[in-house]
Amino acid sequence: MVNQGSYSLAITTNGPGEFGGWVRPLVSALYARTPAANIHIFFVPDDFATGKEPDVARETFPQAHVHPPKVFMKAAFGRVEHGLPAHFDAVQYLGGDLMHAARLAKRFEAKALTYKFSRPGYREQFMRAFAVDMANVEQLINWRTHRDRIVLTGNLAIDGALSEAAQPIESGAPEDGILVMPGSRTHEVEHLIPFFFTMALRIAAERPEIPIAFGISPFTSLQDVGRAIRAGGDPRVWATPGRVLQEDGMAYLSDEAGTVRFPVLRNALSAAIRARLVVTIPGTKTIELAALGKPMIACIPMNAPEMIPINGPLTYLDRLPLVGIRLKRAAVLAVARRFKYASQPNIDADESLVQELRGTLTPGHVARVTLERFEDRQWLTRTGERLARMHEDHVGAAERMAIGIEDIIA
Repeated sequence: MVNQGSYSLAITTNGPGEFGGWVRPLVSALYARTPAANIHIFFVPDDFATGKEPDVARETFPQAHVHPPKVFMKAAFGRVEHGLPAHFDAVQYLGGDLMHAARLAKRFEAKALTYKFSRPGYREQFMRAFAVDMANVEQLINWRTHRDRIVLTGNLAIDGALSEAAQPIESGAPEDGILVMPGSRTHEVEHLIPFFFTMALRIAAERPEIPIAFGISPFTSLQDVGRAIRAGGDPRVWATPGRVLQEDGMAYLSDEAGTVRFPVLRNALSAAIRARLVVTIPGTKTIELAALGKPMIACIPMNAPEMIPINGPLTYLDRLPLVGIRLKRAAVLAVARRFKYASQPNIDADESLVQELRGTLTPGHVARVTLERFEDRQWLTRTGERLARMHEDHVGAAERMAIGIEDIIA
């Protein structure tokens, strides 16, 4: 169904996972239904965003109005910026702090809508709360959300994963091999790309016939990758420095001699379809890979806990003089101990479907476990089938949510 009318919708979001997993599939569905929709995507302040999210959003949706955090701050707390409407029909929360969406809705006299999260203080303001699953419905009720305002739509990330996986497969995709997805936040690029590069070198030394490639986020520039791989990360990740080579329109992570090289790919999920196994870290990508039925290993290195961001003000403890690093390290380890699982598919299933490796990790140890799982055909088949079945009911979440937004705007 395509609607001929139009409406003005503001969306608040923050980091790469929220944009890729939530905003992208929803906005695609909204434009498919209403091509004339006046959609404004506001990136809110976030210490852990890459800073490249607005550029990727503009490239993905050239018809949308994309605003960086500084424009959001002016619009929400000061004057109306040039090019912004005087009124929005609705403001949809899709990441960041709920405060930002609530403030924008008040500023532009719009209906406030949320997804997955709420707070008792916003009970009256948020007119609709879209839920991921029944467990999330119960969470929203516990946050005192009006029951008749909760609409179960499903996980947007599933539609996003299926759409991205359907894109053309790049040259260098690891056919029946190993794909590495190291993350896109600054500390992940600086330390985990060298860590996983060293892991890949260990695998290649033992099993040179196994194809290995790196799926690098579109939010990470090749220049950033080059700097990270040359520096070799923090000494506590025990990484080997390397370099980025560019040849015949392709980029590679290579050892210093240029004798071993791993293709750098941008469309990671389409490459994942071809791979036998993916090595990654917890986050939205584990949900996306699960939707594709892809077996994976999720690494949670605690080699330098003070470098890991955590939600809330405790994440800034390491900035305190003298005792800050020790306090931040203790806080991160305490948070980690609270959770039985770190990757969302395991949390949802309450069992170990994704192979998790956490603690002080070495590239050699991760390489050994990766090879063991790579050769375990029974585990690969069983895990892939279980992961794929977990999210079958979520397919179409973006369309259901788009309809829900249009219904409340109407």
